[in-house]
Amino acid sequence: MSDQDVITGQAPGRYAQALFELADSAKSLKTVEKDMASLKSMFAKNADLRDMAGNPVFPIDEKVAAMTAVAKKAKLGKLVTQFVGTVTQNQRAAELPAMASAFEALMAAKRGSEIAQIVSAKKLTAAQLTKIKSELKKTLGRTVSVETSVDPSLLGGFIVKVGSRLYDSSLKTKLEDLKLALKEA
Repeated sequence: MSDQDVITGQAPGRYAQALFELADSAKSLKTVEKDMASLKSMFAKNADLRDMAGNPVFPIDEKVAAMTAVAKKAKLGKLVTQFVGTVTQNQRAAELPAMASAFEALMAAKRGSEIAQIVSAKKLTAAQLTKIKSELKKTLGRTVSVETSVDPSLLGGFIVKVGSRLYDSSLKTKLEDLKLALKEA
């Protein structure tokens, strides 16, 4: 199994794999990586874009035209703009953020690193992030890049997801475990 075969079995992974192979053969992996990160960011910041992408009411040709226009307006490269059009034509536009994440994972695997998603109750400081990165590097034996987000419902602590592994040290989970243990007693 090669690094490029890391993500398979689900549509976003297959689409990301196809884009990865196209970008690799066109020698434009870095450009496509930057464009996919921009696309992911656009979806994260714009509820209207997410709603349009997931809305089945729009005729498919209008949705393709709108999504490719958004990609062009955002100055995404030709390959990613065509990718957005194809994905939208195949009625999977709502899955573009997942495809961007899968593409990031493929790029990380190519570099010999992994992507860790860290969800914390409060925004982590630079020192905390550095410590978590170094601990993950020791544990996993490879470089780790991180994506962070904040979820106040965790109450305290954080959750780290690396690939299929999940490390949960949130106060919310500890309280739920305690509650379950008390019910069983």
